Amino acid sequence: MQPLGNLQARVLPALLARAPMTPEKLAFVWGQVVGGAMARASTVTLLGTTLTVRTVEAAWAREIQRSRALILARVQTFLGADVVSALAIDDASAAARRR
Repeated sequence: MQPLGNLQARVLPALLARAPMTPEKLAFVWGQVVGGAMARASTVTLLGTTLTVRTVEAAWAREIQRSRALILARVQTFLGADVVSALAIDDASAAARRR
């Protein structure tokens, strides 16, 4: 018998591969990868193969930067390295402070 977490890790990427890429699919994967709190504090968009993360606070941008390699690897597990090859971080709060 295998733990349920292992089943999800194997089945979910296969199911997602069949679905077309939509903003909702991307947001769902983002939430699965980073968890609810970080997902609520950020938005993601996909331009080409670059996943751009926009955060509401600088602290969230720092957390994503610290975990950048792990987050990218997990996103690639769900969507594929051919779909997402890079991760860019856009700190919205820093842009607002510059205005």
